[in-house]
Amino acid sequence: MYTLTREEVRAYLKRIGISEIGAPTLPYLAELHKAHVKHLSWQTLDIFGGKPAPIGFKESVDLILSGRSGYCFHLNGAFGVLLHSLGYRVNVHRAGVQPMGAEPRINSFHLGLTVDFAGSEAGSGTWIIDAGLGDMPFEPLPLRHGTYVQEPYTYKVTKSGVAADGWRLEHDPLASFPGVDYASDVLTDLEEFKPNHEFYIRSEDSPWFNKLLIRQRNEADGNELRGCIWSKRDASGLNKTELRTKSQWLEVLAGVFNEQLVHYSKPERDGLWKRVEAAHSDWQKLKERQERTGSLPTA
Repeated sequence: MYTLTREEVRAYLKRIGISEIGAPTLPYLAELHKAHVKHLSWQTLDIFGGKPAPIGFKESVDLILSGRSGYCFHLNGAFGVLLHSLGYRVNVHRAGVQPMGAEPRINSFHLGLTVDFAGSEAGSGTWIIDAGLGDMPFEPLPLRHGTYVQEPYTYKVTKSGVAADGWRLEHDPLASFPGVDYASDVLTDLEEFKPNHEFYIRSEDSPWFNKLLIRQRNEADGNELRGCIWSKRDASGLNKTELRTKSQWLEVLAGVFNEQLVHYSKPERDGLWKRVEAAHSDWQKLKERQERTGSLPTA
C-alpha cells in the first residue's frame, strides 16, 4: 500500500463529497465510510462494457479519481489507500462472499479491510471497513460479536465457521447474499486477488461477465440497478421500477448511482443501452414462458 500526496487526498475527498482533511479519529472514519458508499457505487459496469480496470492500489485510486467506480477489489483497495494516507492503521484481509444457496467460504473473491485503533487515543478497538459489498454497511462496524441495525438492514458480526480466528458478517435476510467471511491474516499486497479478478473480467463463467449490476447505499435506503430494473429498498419495503427508455436509464444512472459514464463515448453508451434493453427483452420473454408453467425467473 502506498501513500497519496496531499493533493491526491484532497482530490479523493472531493470525489466523495468531503471538503476537509480530518484527523484519523473514529468519527471521521465513519464520515469517510458513509461518504464513500454513498458517492461510489458498487458496479459491474466496466466488466459488462468490456472496459475492465486493473485492481492494483494505484490503479484503483486512479480509477476513482477519474470519475469512475468499480467493485470490491477497486473500492476497498482504493479506500484502504485513502485511509492509510490519512493516518489510519489499515489491514487487508482475504474474504469470501457466500452466494444464496451456497456454503460459507473464504476464497479471496472478496477483499476485506479493518482499521485498528489499538494504542490510539483517536478511537478504540478494531473496526470492519467494507465499502466494496453491493449491500454494504453504511457505517463501519465494530469487530465485536453483536447485532447492528443500519436501516433498512440489520447486520450481525459473529465468529467465522470457516477460518480460525476469522469473523463473519451476516447480512439481513432481505439482502442479496447471506454473509461474508474474513480471514484474520493480514496481507501486504493484492497478488492473492489478481487471478480471481482475471476470472471475473475474462471468463464467460463469471457471474458478472454479461450482467450489468450496480448497487448504492444511503443512510436509510439501498438502491440496485439490474439491467433495466431499478430497485429501492427502505424501511417501508421494496419498490421496483422498470426503466423503459435510454433517457430514463441514463437519468437513474447519474441521479441515483452517481454514474456519469465518463469512460464511454456516445456510441458506446448507445451500445450499452441496446445490450441492456435486449437482455431485458429476453428476460421478459422467459418470464412470460415460465409464468405459464408456474416457475418465475429472478429479476
